[in-house]
Amino acid sequence: MIVQSLQFENYRNLENNRIIPSESVNVIYGENANGKTNLLEALWLFCGGHSFRGSKESEMIRFGENYFRLKMDFYSGEREQNAEIFFDKNKKFIRLNGVDKSSSSYLTEVFSAVVFSPEHLSLIKRGPNVRRRFLDAAICQHRIRYASLLADYNRIINQRNALLKDSFRHPELRDTLSIWDDSLIVIGAQILRERFDYIAALREPASRYHSGISSESEELFIGYQCTCKARETDAVQEIREKLRTSLKSSQSEDFHTGATSVGPHRDDLEIMLNGISARRFGSQGQQRSAVLSMKLSEAELLYQKNGERPIILLDDVLSELDNKRQDFLLNKVGDYQVFVTCCEESNKEQFQKGKVFFVKNGVVE
Repeated sequence: MIVQSLQFENYRNLENNRIIPSESVNVIYGENANGKTNLLEALWLFCGGHSFRGSKESEMIRFGENYFRLKMDFYSGEREQNAEIFFDKNKKFIRLNGVDKSSSSYLTEVFSAVVFSPEHLSLIKRGPNVRRRFLDAAICQHRIRYASLLADYNRIINQRNALLKDSFRHPELRDTLSIWDDSLIVIGAQILRERFDYIAALREPASRYHSGISSESEELFIGYQCTCKARETDAVQEIREKLRTSLKSSQSEDFHTGATSVGPHRDDLEIMLNGISARRFGSQGQQRSAVLSMKLSEAELLYQKNGERPIILLDDVLSELDNKRQDFLLNKVGDYQVFVTCCEESNKEQFQKGKVFFVKNGVVE
């Protein structure tokens, strides 16, 4: 998979332009707040999702304008293709190879990318919600239906929690809790099964990448900490029964706190280095190596699924890594097309082949 050109019009602070990137490494260089990350964000939108910065589409329109348009030519599926994203305050349309599409999800079938930002570097030492978000975002690129499973599950949790809180004033509501539990069990078990399958697939390449980065001195293991005590080897029906048992056991606590204490929304990833917790005992360098290995493994799994290597987007992470890890990202990630933003002048000279784009005040050269 190769991006052949990217055209942007009225997009954030970027001056209207069309760039033609290298098929290997593309360094996007310049000072902060000049528009470097906007280029990566524009590419990411063609994955069919939202901004990796959490921005709304209305915030992507250039100040003083009323719409933005992105066009991309790319090679995928053994042929040249093109896609267009248009958004204004009244409408949004997606066009793929000249055909209008009803949803951006159609783009996920032909284009994929992996984004790596400074937030990911702190994935291990931050809270469980950050690791769950990493896991869910990765699975969404594999399973289109997974996003709707998450939406259904979150709706159920919100309704269940509202009932738990209201039960103090309306004790009769307690008898209706089983209705939400039944739905939570069905959807929650499917989410857990998807997470177990993805972690099982991620584990081997992540261990392999980490072994290379650490010169075979460390062994990385990724597991899953499940609040309902389900295991990776459990069938869906077994997961349902364990969820049901856990929900019943925690019912008194849930009524007391007004929140659901077990389920996929409370689970966590377990990341171990040489058999001990990377979060509790790993150095900053070890933690970053583990995250780097996990993100590169995410790209490899997309390659295995689609038969094509995804685009790798590296947003301002080089300055947070030592020279060894920088070299691994820039020169030893295989045949991936890479887009990397940086501020340090030394970074743009570090890669062995590719192209440099200089960005200043939204002008890309």
